[in-house]
This record gives sequence, structure tokens and C-alpha cells, in this order.
Amino acid sequence: MNQCEDCAYYSYDEEFDEYICGADMDEDDYARLMGAPERQACPYYRDGDEYKVVRHQM
Repeated sequence: MNQCEDCAYYSYDEEFDEYICGADMDEDDYARLMGAPERQACPYYRDGDEYKVVRHQM
């Protein structure tokens, strides 16, 4: 689950002075994600690479 760094929802929050996940999830979703016995890929992950489509077209 270390794909957070390339996720579109992963952004810097100046108020907390740290990076946070901005995905729209509630406390239950977060607890389920963190408490899973085998940490699977995040269901909220969205690729933050804006140029992926352009490279695919070439």
C-alpha cells in the first residue's frame, strides 16, 4: 500500500504541515482499510500521472 506517493488524492496540507490523503472516505472506510489482515491495494487510489494518457497515444 505504498502507492500513496503517486496517488492523485495525496496532497500537502499546510495547516497540519504534512501530507494527507484527500480521498472522500469516512471513519469506517478508513478503519476497514487500515485494519485489513492483508493490506490490499487501496480502493480509492487514482493515478496522479496527468501525462499517462498522452504517452499511451504516442
